[in-house]
Amino acid sequence: MDRRQLMAGTVAMAVAPAVSRAQAPATAPAWVKLPTEPYRGKQDDVVFVDAMTGWYGNGLGRLFRTTDGGQTWTKQLDRPGTFVRALGFVDAQLGFLGNIGPDYFPGVTDTTPLYRTRDGGASWEPITIAGPAVTGICAIDIHKAAFINAGVLDHRITVRAGGRVGGPALLATSRDGGETWTSEDLSALTAMILDIHFVDERIGFIAGATDTSVEQSRAVILRTADGGRSWSRVYEGQRPFELTWKMSFPTEATGYVTVQSYNPDPTVSQRVFAKTTDGGLTWAEMPLVDNAAARAFGVGFVDEQHGWIGAMPHGFETRDGGATWTPATMGLAVNKVRVVPTATGKAVFAIGVELHRLDLES
Repeated sequence: MDRRQLMAGTVAMAVAPAVSRAQAPATAPAWVKLPTEPYRGKQDDVVFVDAMTGWYGNGLGRLFRTTDGGQTWTKQLDRPGTFVRALGFVDAQLGFLGNIGPDYFPGVTDTTPLYRTRDGGASWEPITIAGPAVTGICAIDIHKAAFINAGVLDHRITVRAGGRVGGPALLATSRDGGETWTSEDLSALTAMILDIHFVDERIGFIAGATDTSVEQSRAVILRTADGGRSWSRVYEGQRPFELTWKMSFPTEATGYVTVQSYNPDPTVSQRVFAKTTDGGLTWAEMPLVDNAAARAFGVGFVDEQHGWIGAMPHGFETRDGGATWTPATMGLAVNKVRVVPTATGKAVFAIGVELHRLDLES
C-alpha cells in the first residue's frame, strides 16, 4: 500500500470571533483501476497518443482501444495464436504491433513478428522486413525529429522494433515512418533485445542480456551515438540469472533501467536497478529492495526525481531519484509505465495483471 498521503490541510483560525475550523485533509493522487477485460497473467503494453486515445493488448491476441482516457474500451483485434507483446503509435491512425512469435510461450503460433495499422487499429497488415529473419518482438520505439522541409516544419519518423526474450537478438529499423524495414543481428553484443529507447536521432539504448540461458545471463545495456548504425556495451552486470528489462528517460541525461533477477538462491535477495546521469555513458547500480521474492518489470518517471517501478509482489515509488522507495498500489507485475501529458498535468498508465491510471497536476 502507498501510505504517503499528503496532509495539506491544517487547523486554521477563522476571522469570526472565537471560532476555529479544521480544513478537510487533502489526499494525494491515487492510482485508479481502469475497467479492462479479465486476463490471467501479465499484460505487456499500453500506449497513448494523447490523454484520451490509447490501446492495450495481451497474450491472447486481443487489442483494445479507448477514446475516453481508459474509461471504456473497444475490442479491435481477437487473433488466437498471436501474443501482443509491444505497441507503438505515431498518431491516432498509424501504429505498430509486435508479436512475441512461436516457440517461447505455449499457444503462440503466429510467425509474423510485426504488424502495421493505418486506420487506428481497425485493421492490421503484416510488415515485410529485409535482412535476417526476426523471430519475435519485445519492444517498439518511435522517434519524431523536427526538421525544415522546403520551408515547412516537418518530422522525420524513425520506428524501431526488437526482440526477443530468450533470443535471438534482432533489431528492425524503419527510417521512413514505417514504410520500409531492414533488420540486423545484434547477437554479438546482446543475446536478447528486451527494450529500445532513443532520446534523440543519434543516441539510443537497448536493454538486453549476455546469454539466452538465464542461468548464465548477466544484465546488459547497449548504447549508440550514431542513430543505431553501431552499438557498444555501456553496462554489464556481474551476477548470473539477471537481465535488464525496461527503460525510462525523463531527460536526455537521466535514465533508469530495471534489472530482473531469477536467482533461485534465497540468500541472494538484494534487488537493484541501474541509473545514469550522464546520458547513458556510465551506469550505477542502486538498491531497490532486499527481498528474494521481488521481481522488477516496468519503469516510468515523470521527471528526474519522481517515478515508479512495476514489480511483484507490488510496485514501488520514489520521489528522490531512486535513493529511497516505498510500496505503490499500481497493480501487480506492471510491465509498462507510460506518461502522457494532459491539459492540467500528466496521466500515468501502468499495465500488468490489470491497468491503472494516476493523474498528476502540474
